[in-house]
Amino acid sequence: MGLQRLCRLMSRFNSYKRTNIILQHLKMSNHTDAAAEVLLERKGCAGVITLNRPRFLNTLTLGMIRQIYAQLKKWEQDPKTFLIIIKGAGEKAFCAGGDIRALSEARNTNQKMLQDLFREEYILNNAIDSCQKPYIALIHGITMGGGVGVSVHGQFRVATEKSVFAMPETAIGLFPDVGGGYFLPRLQGKLGYFLALTGFRLKGRDVYTAGIATHFVDFEKLGMLEEDLLALKSPSKENIADVLETYHAKVIKKMSPTSLKITLRQLMEGSSKTLPEVLIMEYRLSQACMKGHDFHEGVRAAEAFERCLCSLAKSPEVPALLLSRLGETPAMVNPAIYHFACT
Repeated sequence: MGLQRLCRLMSRFNSYKRTNIILQHLKMSNHTDAAAEVLLERKGCAGVITLNRPRFLNTLTLGMIRQIYAQLKKWEQDPKTFLIIIKGAGEKAFCAGGDIRALSEARNTNQKMLQDLFREEYILNNAIDSCQKPYIALIHGITMGGGVGVSVHGQFRVATEKSVFAMPETAIGLFPDVGGGYFLPRLQGKLGYFLALTGFRLKGRDVYTAGIATHFVDFEKLGMLEEDLLALKSPSKENIADVLETYHAKVIKKMSPTSLKITLRQLMEGSSKTLPEVLIMEYRLSQACMKGHDFHEGVRAAEAFERCLCSLAKSPEVPALLLSRLGETPAMVNPAIYHFACT
């Protein structure tokens, strides 16, 4: 009987111990979840900020703003940190802005939080602008409002084909803040005014073309870009820029050099001509192109590429190397520039 009782006591003790461990684990999990809205890590030569609220499109909270600012200042003074990277967790968003629901709910209960959040967010925006270390924002996915504030003021901003930029504040009774009054009117023409007043969304390459991003990189290469940046040894600002430039996709390089020169001159000439004069000029240009080499080679190459794509779609076994080599093969281009008959 004594042995059985001892076994029962041991069994109860083990059950209690297991329960206590589980409860402790749950407490730690809750604490970790609350503390992990933003991840701040040293990787290689870089400090890496990961906005870690993918379920909420990585929207910013006051706690996140405070953590980022404090760590940014530490890294800025750390001689072993040569650059700072900020990115969003998940594939949907870099950062969709501030937590506007929390702001609205705090209206009648926590006025101080409203004051603190805006003040400290703007202080962070200024700290990013004046940061002494190269600051690289990987703005893949939705980038709006507060997300623009923690990216656009940095030295380098990398967009992808899935980037979506907007300043939609006028739709919710606010105004384009986080420095919108500074960077929007400095975009080309009156584009910034249009974006501010309408909340219009720029997508993909347009984010780069508009000047919001400094570089455009295909999403599938974004991970490799980050790895190469982290692998740098005591890099200078120029070293970092060189790495970004090697990944930067310039569409213009894929075009016929002859066609680019023709088109540029066509537009320069056409800006001061009447429509009939332009049409006469374009007829003469079309005949020069028909006699040249580029147009026919371009059509042949496009048809060959389309046939290969169809073949790949029908035959999954075709090596991926074929497709990559198609992209690497330079088009045969006639270096001669066509003479314009514009007079």
